[in-house]
Amino acid sequence: PARRYRLRDGCWVFCALLVCFADGASDLWLAAHYYVRGQRWWFGLTLLFVLLPSLVVQMLSLRWFVYDFAASTKDSGAGTKDSGPRGCCRLCVWLLQGLIHLLQLGQVWRYLRTLYLGLQSRWQAEHRRRHFYWRMMFESADISMLRLLEAFLKSAPQLVLQLSIMVQQNSIEPLQGLSASASLVSLAWMIASYQKVLRDSREDKMPMSYKGAVVQILWHLFTIAARAIAFALFASMFQLYFGIFIVTHWCIMTFWIIQGETDFCMSKWEEIIYNMVVGIIYIFCWFNVKEGRSRYRMCIYYIITLSENAALTILWFLYYDRETTSDFDALILVCVVSSSFALGIFFMFIYYCLLHPNGPIFSHRNVGCIFRQEPPPVPGSPTDAVTSPPRSLPRTTGGEREGAPGERDSCVPVFQVRPRTLPVPAARAPRTERPVIRIDLPRKKYPAWDAHFIDRRLRKTILALEYASPITPRLQYRTPGAPQEVLEYETTV
Repeated sequence: PARRYRLRDGCWVFCALLVCFADGASDLWLAAHYYVRGQRWWFGLTLLFVLLPSLVVQMLSLRWFVYDFAASTKDSGAGTKDSGPRGCCRLCVWLLQGLIHLLQLGQVWRYLRTLYLGLQSRWQAEHRRRHFYWRMMFESADISMLRLLEAFLKSAPQLVLQLSIMVQQNSIEPLQGLSASASLVSLAWMIASYQKVLRDSREDKMPMSYKGAVVQILWHLFTIAARAIAFALFASMFQLYFGIFIVTHWCIMTFWIIQGETDFCMSKWEEIIYNMVVGIIYIFCWFNVKEGRSRYRMCIYYIITLSENAALTILWFLYYDRETTSDFDALILVCVVSSSFALGIFFMFIYYCLLHPNGPIFSHRNVGCIFRQEPPPVPGSPTDAVTSPPRSLPRTTGGEREGAPGERDSCVPVFQVRPRTLPVPAARAPRTERPVIRIDLPRKKYPAWDAHFIDRRLRKTILALEYASPITPRLQYRTPGAPQEVLEYETTV
C-alpha cells in the first residue's frame, strides 16, 4: 500500500531539529561561560569540538548542494544564457546558500526543507505528491548522513570532555550538565534516526516503528552514557594512556570493518574513508555495516566494550585522587557505569524481542530471541528485487524483469521510451503499462543505502524521469542469472 507522509513524520523531524539546535547552542553557551570565567583551556577545547566538526559537515553539505543545483541549472539552462530574472534568481540562491553554510546552519536548512517537502507531498495532487515524497526521502537521507557524521565528530568528543572536566572539578555545573546531556541525546537520537530513515528507504525491509525508534534511542543512550563515563574517569587520571587507548581501539575496529568488506560507497577510496568514520563510531557504540549474521558481530562488540569499560573503571578506582573524591562518590560512579550499561543492554533486548521491524520475536513465526535463524530464500526468486525510493511506490513483480544484455546494447538510446510491442499472448499474464526505470547496477545489500540514494547523478536522473512520467515509475536493479525479457515501457539508467 502507498505510504503517505503523516503528521507524526513531521513531528519526528521537528524534534530532530530541536535536538540539533539544543546540542549546538548548549555547547556554544558553555564555551562562552568558560571564556567569561577565564578558563581559557576549557574554552578552547570546547570551542574546537564545536567549530571543527561543524566546518567539515558544512563543507560536505555545501558540496552536495553545489552539485545538485549546478546540475539542475545546467540542464534547465542548456542553450540559453543565464541573464535577466533567471540569472538573478540563481545568483540569489547561491548567495543565500553560501550565507547559510557560512553561518553553520546547513543542517537546519535541510531539516526545514525536509519538513517543507513532506508537507507538500501531503497537500499536492497525486502526481505532484509522489514527486515531493521522492525528494523528501532523498533529503532525509542526506540530513541523516550529515547529522550522524557531525554527532560522532562533535557530540561524542564534547561529551567525554565535559564529563572529564566534571570529574576533575568534583562538581557538576548546570551548563556542563546541560551540554553533556544534549550531546548524549544527540548521539542516541541520530543513531536511531539514521536506522529508521535507512529502513524506510528500502523496499525490501520493513519500516521501523516510532516505538522501536524510541526504544533504540534508550538502548544507545544508556550504553553510550556508560562508555562516555568510563572514558571520562580514565581520562581524568591517565590522559596519555587514554589517547593511546582511543587510537588503538579505533585502528582495531577500522581493520575489523575493512576486513568485513563493506559495500556502501561507489568507489574504493570512498569506502575506505567511510570505514574510517565508522571506526570512530565503534569507539562509542555498535553500528551495523554488513549484511549477514550481525547478531554474532554485535555480541563480540559488546563483550569487548564491557571488558574495556570494566578495565578503565577499575583502573580509575584504584588510582583516583582520595583527597578530592570520597570513597562513597567513587563507588557511586562505578555503580553508575555498570547500571547504565546494563540498562542499555536491557533496552536492546526489548527492541529485538518485541519491537524489531521484522515482527515480534515471540510470535508464531519466530523462535528464540536475538539468535533466531533467518528463513531460507524462496527458490527462484531474485534477490535484487525492484525497489523505489519511497514506500509509496509499488513493487514490480517477479515477472517484470529486465531485458537481455544483448538486446539492451542494441536497443534505442537510453532515456528513450520504447515503442509498444506486439500484444502479449493469452498464455502469459497481462503486462502492466507502468514505466520501469532499470538501473544497470547490482543492488547493494542492507544495511547499505541503495545506489540511487548515494549516487547523486543517478538520483537527479530518476527525479527528472519521475517528474516527466504521468504514471508512477518503478525502479529495477540488475538481477544476475534471472530470466529476462524486454519491457514495453522501459528506461535504462
